[in-house]
Amino acid sequence: MSEHLEQLRAGVDALPEPPAVMGPYLEKVHRRAADVTDADVEELLEAGVSDDEIFEQTVAAAIREGLRRFEAAAGVIG
Repeated sequence: MSEHLEQLRAGVDALPEPPAVMGPYLEKVHRRAADVTDADVEELLEAGVSDDEIFEQTVAAAIREGLRRFEAAAGVIG
């Protein structure tokens, strides 16, 4: 299983850094993903961020958070 987790991590780590304008949005994805709205995405589109970049960075943020939570749980159950 750890091989697959490492593949996920490598995939998201290979992405280029997101544009600075995505910072608050990605923090929202990280902390409160259920609160992300169409308006959040529209704001990024209006700022010139492409659909593909929004998608890729959103998925990467979600994967990073999922891995963080998984590792925290694994550390607790040992």
